[in-house]
Amino acid sequence: MNQPPSLKSVGSRLMLTLPSQQQQVAQVENFVSYVFSKFEIKRETYGNVLISLTEAVNNAIIHGNEKDKSKKVQISFERRNRDVAFKVSDEGSGFDYKSLPDPTAPENICECGGRGVFLMQQLCDALSYTNKGRTVEMRFKV
Repeated sequence: MNQPPSLKSVGSRLMLTLPSQQQQVAQVENFVSYVFSKFEIKRETYGNVLISLTEAVNNAIIHGNEKDKSKKVQISFERRNRDVAFKVSDEGSGFDYKSLPDPTAPENICECGGRGVFLMQQLCDALSYTNKGRTVEMRFKV
């Protein structure tokens, strides 16, 4: 697996910076494939990582940076002892992740959208927000 062209290695972390354009979400799969190959991570968590990271990047582009092409989305990866961590940061104003509507509530079941954060919560082993909601960290046990 070839290293994505815009990927940078900073110490023990890998970092990928993307412009806020929805077609850039396609780069997430290349990034995840590269990380899994380079660090010899078992494929069992691949789907959960790919879906969660795709949702986070999509949210950063659409909701965080409001599709402003001059703003960037930063994705980072770090291998730890028993887990891997991915962070996604945007340049938006942030959001209150605690006040999101429950997508499983009867009044929201038929709504389009609004399930990305819920999916991430279900698929990650740990999920946390910092920087006023502008950065999400997702951890997966490997």
